[in-house]
Amino acid sequence: MTATMEIGLNIGDTAPYFELPGDGGGSVRLSDFADQAVVVYFYPKDDTAGCTSEAIDFSRLKPEFEKVGAVVIGISPDSAKKHDKFKAKHELTVALAADEERKVIEAYGVWVEKQMYGRSYMGVERATFLIGRDGRIAEIWRKVRVKGHADAVLEAVRSL
Repeated sequence: MTATMEIGLNIGDTAPYFELPGDGGGSVRLSDFADQAVVVYFYPKDDTAGCTSEAIDFSRLKPEFEKVGAVVIGISPDSAKKHDKFKAKHELTVALAADEERKVIEAYGVWVEKQMYGRSYMGVERATFLIGRDGRIAEIWRKVRVKGHADAVLEAVRSL
């Protein structure tokens, strides 16, 4: 294991490549967005309070992200079928990718030990990665608080 893997990804690192099943039956490949900035946000579970708020916020700002040449992709361990239901229920417009095997979640270092009610368990840390047009990580937000987060990410994209 390299030192980088032990401490996770850092700003300036090349973003790990991914190709995952997407909502609507397609697939989501990082290489499809080579000429754009890419916002990849990881979230624990479809249709939970925080995850729903975050997805709605990113969907609300999708036109603004597009104006500055950026795409937003949400990734969770839920299936593409669950993503389809989640998108339909909340009228979400951002792309959602299914990482049921957690390979991408682990590559980005967001599969972590969490604590709730005094018990430890493994789960997805809410985190966002801004990948520049050069394929390198330009910004990282870990342990994200949902309120105002999508707006902060948009401001970061505008300053690229």
